[in-house]
Amino acid sequence: MTARLEDTTRPVPQKRFTTAVELVIPVYNEEADLARSVIRLDEYLRAELPYSYCITIADNASTDGTWAIAEELDRRRPTVRAFRLDQKGRGRALKAAWSASEAAVVGYMDVDLSTDLRAVLPLLAPLLSNHSDLAIGTRLSRSSRVVRGPKREFISRSYNLLLRGSLSASFSDAQCGFKALRRDVAEQLLPLVEDDSWFFDTELLVIAERVGLRIHEVPVDWTDDPDSRVDILATASEDIRGIARLGRGLVSGRIPVKRVRDEFLGRDDRTPMPGNSLLGQLIKFGFVGVLSTVAYLLIYLLLRIAVDAQVANLAALLITAIANTATNRRLTFGVRGGEDLIRHHAGGLLAFGIGLCLTSGSLMLLHHSLPNAGRAIEVSVLVAANAISTLIRFLTLRRMMR
Repeated sequence: MTARLEDTTRPVPQKRFTTAVELVIPVYNEEADLARSVIRLDEYLRAELPYSYCITIADNASTDGTWAIAEELDRRRPTVRAFRLDQKGRGRALKAAWSASEAAVVGYMDVDLSTDLRAVLPLLAPLLSNHSDLAIGTRLSRSSRVVRGPKREFISRSYNLLLRGSLSASFSDAQCGFKALRRDVAEQLLPLVEDDSWFFDTELLVIAERVGLRIHEVPVDWTDDPDSRVDILATASEDIRGIARLGRGLVSGRIPVKRVRDEFLGRDDRTPMPGNSLLGQLIKFGFVGVLSTVAYLLIYLLLRIAVDAQVANLAALLITAIANTATNRRLTFGVRGGEDLIRHHAGGLLAFGIGLCLTSGSLMLLHHSLPNAGRAIEVSVLVAANAISTLIRFLTLRRMMR
């Protein structure tokens, strides 16, 4: 019933379960806590979870008695199974277990069960109802109750701020050891995740967010394990390298975010992402256009103090055109990552050229007709010319970013 996994690219040859939920517990040298934690989790799920389930122990090449205990639990408990990897790595273990799963929803928990088990059902329910694609526990919500030292609290918050600043992540807690996702989502995302260790969680979530999937966050009660053997400095260094690698992959287009997004949107059982309708795009584009016009006029008026109208117009229009294309690319048309980035900005610059001709031509006609026209008349003419160029920009970008 148990098996030793030599090649993690093959399905795990173990007990087969067709259940609603499979929860994986990755372990490395956890002989002291494994049996107690698995039995406690199994009994809780049997009493409280209204869905069929199984628990998978993923042994990450333990060198103590962990594997023997896992085998014993596999033999004695009908809803528990175990497999063993010859290499360490939490991400590696989760990839192997989730790839071989036949459950509708797959997830994982840390072996110390730091998360209050009452959060299990709120984590799983949105996935089983198809309301969400992924679900994560968060220790950083105001309603979470967390018991841990100030050092770990500071590191956790700093890491998540770093993710927000560097990768524009909007989820609040990347490293909480309490996550789940639908198996069909896992099948699409796992081949894109390169990390096999601690950065696995972050990489999975960032890619999911860039694809446009729905991430449900569950505030959890959390009690930190004082005996945790995680090397904080080594993990932090690994995470920083992971952020840099992931950022390069997204910008360069090496991670095919657009292709995966199109595959999800092309399925019959999924609804289009919000804002993809023409009306939704027009509303967002109009909002960005208003902000761009205000920024354009402010820059124009500031530059007009030192330079003539044509130079001020050129500089203001170029600055706001680049920012406008980047904002509409992400907000209006839902395009993220570096795929087709150059082509999209080239289209934006084409629209910029048309806008420059319209606004510059309008200024030339104005100054030819009214040589002494004041700033108020200049601004009024530019607003009208920008309205026309904005419509042209929308049609150009929409065609290019489909």
